[in-house]
Amino acid sequence: MSDTWLIVGLGNPGAKYAGNRHNVGAMALQHLADRIGGSLTNHKAGAGVLDGRLGMLPGGAPGPRVLLARPATYMNTSGKPVAALCRFYGIPAERVLVLHDELDLPAHTLRLKRGGGEGGHNGLRSISQALGTKEYARLRIGVGRPPGRQEAADFVLSDFPSREREEWAITVAEAGDAVQDVVREGLFAAQNTWNSRTPS
Repeated sequence: MSDTWLIVGLGNPGAKYAGNRHNVGAMALQHLADRIGGSLTNHKAGAGVLDGRLGMLPGGAPGPRVLLARPATYMNTSGKPVAALCRFYGIPAERVLVLHDELDLPAHTLRLKRGGGEGGHNGLRSISQALGTKEYARLRIGVGRPPGRQEAADFVLSDFPSREREEWAITVAEAGDAVQDVVREGLFAAQNTWNSRTPS
């Protein structure tokens, strides 16, 4: 399955956290599941998983195979299920793409990268430790910095304001487009497309 991408959407489980900024990676993953037309099912690795085809190729052939995964654990222990899925499906770290919130990017900004630091993100730190490498791909979904003196942790664990939800739905859909470009065209080509874009 080395030609398959494992797409991981990070978030905390449960209704309490569902609308949090910290869960925007999980929101993007759910959008992809809806796009495929399937639902995540429980896997013994400790994650909800959907095995499917993303998009269509020229000529109408089904798009590339992807495994969508949402760890069932809390954010700071995301690595164990990700590593377990890689072992179970035989997917190397370089075919893992993690969707996550990013404080250091303006809201609605999307950036693709491979490797590098975790920027204080506990989910990324856990994945790096479990995989034994930082050389996996990330889709950073900018949520911006907290206003005033609000603590970063309180900011990311708060919901998107209702007045902004329509705009965030557009960003989540664009994140799905970026993932689709990665699996169809490769990370480098997708970076060229998305990393120069500014939020509309």
